[in-house]
Amino acid sequence: MSEETAASAAQVSPAGPLRLAEPPGPARDLAAMRLALAEAVLAGEAGDVPIGAVVIAADGTVLGRGHNIREAAADPTGHAEIVALRAAAATTGAWRLTGATLVVTLEPCTMCAGALVLARVARLVYGAIDEKAGAVGSLWDVVRDRRLNHRPEVISGTAAQDCAALLDAFFATRRPPRTPR
Repeated sequence: MSEETAASAAQVSPAGPLRLAEPPGPARDLAAMRLALAEAVLAGEAGDVPIGAVVIAADGTVLGRGHNIREAAADPTGHAEIVALRAAAATTGAWRLTGATLVVTLEPCTMCAGALVLARVARLVYGAIDEKAGAVGSLWDVVRDRRLNHRPEVISGTAAQDCAALLDAFFATRRPPRTPR
């Protein structure tokens, strides 16, 4: 994804923060996913798994962005979602991100799913399914566990092919080709 494509998904006011121009709904989710994909590209360029995330306020303001920094920071919690949630909390000055939407390129793992529930995120939008570690329906379903006091709305499959293609391209350069037996 080019920077031009990501920039066209949002507008920047000279006097304020980045705000998505689209009204709430699928068009805004897609615009936010474009920003998350741009973050994922940054992770891949730094040698980390290309996963990106953004946190959007109900009015479309981007509260936080993040991409995987596990390798660069030598931090096992350096997942894109955690980085974006921390940035959003710093922006708002509060750990409760009530009314916010977390948009991420890959289905969250158990740690990230737990963090977004604890942060009281209202909506989760994700792209590609993670069959190996997904905790939003694939292996587990942390965010819909009725025993928890908060359960966000979940929208899956937004730009799923673009998100999966970025991951596939990254791993294709790191895994040796399979040899026939």
